[in-house]
Amino acid sequence: MRDLFTAPFVQPVASLLGDYLGRIKQAEVLHLSAPATLEGVLALGQLEAACLDNGLRYRRRFTSPKKHVPRDEVAMPEPPAHGLGVFFNVESETWQAEELGASELLDVVPVQTTVRLGAQQRAHVGAIDPVIQAAALAAAMAPNGRRVRALRPYLSLGLWLRGALDTTYDPVHSSAIAHLQEEGSLRTVPLPEVPSPVVDMMPGLSERQLKRLSKAWPGMNVDERTLALSELVLPCLSDPKLSTPRLEELVWHRMVVRDHPQDIVSQAHAVQSSWPATLDASRLHASNLLDAWLSTAVLSAGDKATG
Repeated sequence: MRDLFTAPFVQPVASLLGDYLGRIKQAEVLHLSAPATLEGVLALGQLEAACLDNGLRYRRRFTSPKKHVPRDEVAMPEPPAHGLGVFFNVESETWQAEELGASELLDVVPVQTTVRLGAQQRAHVGAIDPVIQAAALAAAMAPNGRRVRALRPYLSLGLWLRGALDTTYDPVHSSAIAHLQEEGSLRTVPLPEVPSPVVDMMPGLSERQLKRLSKAWPGMNVDERTLALSELVLPCLSDPKLSTPRLEELVWHRMVVRDHPQDIVSQAHAVQSSWPATLDASRLHASNLLDAWLSTAVLSAGDKATG
């Protein structure tokens, strides 16, 4: 794994993450918590993997997501009596690093960053979400950890779920994927090269035509592939809920780990589609999902959730 602390898109917040890492290493026991959402699982799981790989003492707790909390209440745990509380505040708005003051509880929120891209190195503003921050901390804690390495390919999913791609190009998401590709954690392939993709997040797409295209794909040249894919996804362009940047990612840049038949975004979509509606069921579901993810390094919805 390549050091995330030195990655250009993480560099602006590296000092902040260094402070977090110092506090975590000094803690006698870690109390890890996050909202009972898929984003919460993704963030908490990265650091829990490092704790398991290093044999560190920790406790896990899933808190109430905002949708289950009255508007006049704050959905944040109290600092523990012993050890360090780490709350992955995945539902928070984006903060400036200099706005974050010291507190008893380590409150990991999305933090603004700047990415320079292109030949002219133009600056693009984005956010380092708690999932990427957790992955960076986990890799620093256990750079050779088996579980940390297995969960590494999922570090960009938090940004995918945050919805920045619903309106515009997300430079941090693209930079994170490029980082993962360069270190060999995953590869990106066009939709027809994924054996078992989830396509219901692309309204209007014909599964029958996709299957026909997938069979013919190996024998097609670049121009034929480009034309065929454009024709396949043309009906999707009429759906106002699916942005062009997100559609491009779903068509051309499906994230695949090793030889798994389902891409990472398909896994996440299937899990979210089966997420329970009630608070108690959500907490149990999040905990079971995390247990399975740590064990298999695959996000699996399992049986249809109820509640």
